[in-house]
Amino acid sequence: MRIGILTCSSATQDLGCSSVSCLNDLRKRKGAFSRYPVDDKLELIGIINCSGCPTLAGPEKLLSRIRALAEFRIDVIHFSYCMDALCPYKEKYKKMLQEQFPGIEIVIGTHEAHITHEQFREGVKGLFCQSKRTMVDLIKGK
Repeated sequence: MRIGILTCSSATQDLGCSSVSCLNDLRKRKGAFSRYPVDDKLELIGIINCSGCPTLAGPEKLLSRIRALAEFRIDVIHFSYCMDALCPYKEKYKKMLQEQFPGIEIVIGTHEAHITHEQFREGVKGLFCQSKRTMVDLIKGK
């Protein structure tokens, strides 16, 4: 199974998330990756950021980014946990990607939730208001 991961640009670029929890659960077949049979070889082909919270050109930018993965014959794109918890456009993006790339399965989610989506959103909101903390601090409970 050839996998791509789509992450939240705000979480990775602005808050320093390194996708370590996503990658850990991919390796251990936990969270959304538990759906794959143990016999299936899982290959991470690439990780890309979304195009940022939408502008008028947001959907086209996202299609261009996904195309960069699709050209390498991925089977599935996982929207990261942060996309699931934070993105109000995830269902719109999922539908758009399914229409444009019908041969690629779109899955919402990556790693297991360590806290509720509401707690995560509140924590992220706090990070955006503080300049010294990062996603690493939130994940590590600091």
